[in-house]
Amino acid sequence: MPPRPKRWTIADPHPAAGELADRLRTSPVLAQVLLNRGLTAADDCSAFLRPALKSLHDPSLIPNLSKAAERIARAIRDKEKIVIYGDYDVDGITATSILWHAIKTLGHTADFYVPHRLEEGYGLNPDSITQLCDLGAQLIITVDCGITAIPSAAIAKSRNVDLIITDHHEWREKSSVFSVQGSGNKGDGSHFSSSPLSSLNPEPLKTEPSLPDCYTIVHPRLPHDGPAYPNPHLCGAGVAFKLAWAIGQAHAGSPKVSEEFKSFLLEATALAALGTIADVVPLIGENRVLAHFGLSGLKSSKLTGIRALIASADLTGKKLDSYHVGFLLAPRLNACGRMGHARLAVELLTRADETQALEIATYLESQNKQRQSLERKILDQALTQAAELSAESDDTSAIVLGAEGWHPGVIGIVASRILERFHKPTLMVGLNNGVGQGSGRSIAGFHLARALESCAEYLETFGGHEMAAGLKLRSDQFEDFRVAFMAHAKSVIRPELLIPELKLDTLAELRHISASLVQDLARMGPFGHGNRKPLLCLRGLQLVTLPRRVGKTGDHLQLQVRQGNTQFKCIAFNHGHHFDRLHPGTTLDLAAEPVINEFNGYTNVELEIKDLHFPSNNP
Repeated sequence: MPPRPKRWTIADPHPAAGELADRLRTSPVLAQVLLNRGLTAADDCSAFLRPALKSLHDPSLIPNLSKAAERIARAIRDKEKIVIYGDYDVDGITATSILWHAIKTLGHTADFYVPHRLEEGYGLNPDSITQLCDLGAQLIITVDCGITAIPSAAIAKSRNVDLIITDHHEWREKSSVFSVQGSGNKGDGSHFSSSPLSSLNPEPLKTEPSLPDCYTIVHPRLPHDGPAYPNPHLCGAGVAFKLAWAIGQAHAGSPKVSEEFKSFLLEATALAALGTIADVVPLIGENRVLAHFGLSGLKSSKLTGIRALIASADLTGKKLDSYHVGFLLAPRLNACGRMGHARLAVELLTRADETQALEIATYLESQNKQRQSLERKILDQALTQAAELSAESDDTSAIVLGAEGWHPGVIGIVASRILERFHKPTLMVGLNNGVGQGSGRSIAGFHLARALESCAEYLETFGGHEMAAGLKLRSDQFEDFRVAFMAHAKSVIRPELLIPELKLDTLAELRHISASLVQDLARMGPFGHGNRKPLLCLRGLQLVTLPRRVGKTGDHLQLQVRQGNTQFKCIAFNHGHHFDRLHPGTTLDLAAEPVINEFNGYTNVELEIKDLHFPSNNP
């Protein structure tokens, strides 16, 4: 299936690009890209191109973090029984590991608990909390979960066990003022809404968070009396890193941590980078700093588990970037949580010795291969169902798929594949034994967690954030939920949002492309959500020769293009469907990324085509 046509958004030329390039002593193209991404001051550009740990924000700025750190430091001093309760994805696994190592570095040992994805589901499970209390837990710290766990928090409180919740996901809002009867809200807080009422009442509802009652909640976006935390997009591992830092300060009784703890924090950036990149939070500001230093730290990490994980992916000694984390390392950590129990992944990153780490990493590799095989099978079934439901139709704004036997641990990945294919919000639901567990992915402009809230009457539980979410429902409610969700999506999604947008950073010419430009643009990494790789728009290029089909099925094209006296080789992945329209002399506009191609000991610069347009002046 060919890629969907894309709408190009090309940033306007900035008149200050030449002056900024001179001040930075860099390429005018890089200066143009920086300006078009909102970095207008030379000092800000220099800081962006040279990330520094000193630019990390003071942990105490996160609401309630200092209170949590003091309580944990006291528990360490008094040798209380501490349990870290983490989620089963990479973000939760790495967040759990960060706090475990922090507590160990300060001379105490914590237990950890990771729920079973299939048997317990996402979040703070009431039965598990009861069990932990029964086993003598005196302090429970959640990471990457818990913000909606009101019943579980009540259990901990009733047992006089202090519960600290650290999370970054959306919480629910409850209405505090109801001025219209029959508005669809029950009035008892059981239906949550942050939306305006109907035209009978044009004023929006006043809302307040509906939060668990516990010792304290640490969340970068939590409303509080002080100024907003500068980085609202921390992931669970990022929150855990900042909490660990503050625990070290509280334990030392000083803003300056011990040298041993400082070394630990530097090592912990590798774990934070794994969680930050895997959880697809925006790689800007503080997140980008953590990712930058963490990626460097991964290569030289002293942690036995990280070394074993890297070796299992055949990456030992190699320079690692966001691709290696997102597509090679993170899937291995995720695999055991998807196919079995994520506790092993935490063991790998915490207590495992070299022999155990090798065994676990080998096991994760086998689990990942099983996951890939199952994923392909479910994807084929999902695509068949999507076709039957007319997913490509312009009348369809969202895709909701479900079937008996779909593995709940894999459907989130399949949802991403379906979204890539159709560019529509996608929910996948595995129906098993009368219960449906679902996972969804969204497009820019459609807040998935809030969309689920609009259909809450059909759901048992749900949670997540703007771009990804999970849910649980009774199987007999699935069809009603599907209808309601798709109707909601159709009512709020503007048609243009369903056309994939390709953002192009600047206009360029072939004469600008060089190895030094590739190196300049690479300084903008690490790349990911919120900090995509720079894309150049090259207009009016002439095709020199017939394209060459490459790849096992001929889906990719090799092209030779010319502009003036400059020629370049290009590779266009998954654009084989254009072959019949391409002939010598064809005029092309390209959206392309300049890359260094290494083959048989030779290196050269070429263009990786992400999309191409045919101007109307073609013969």
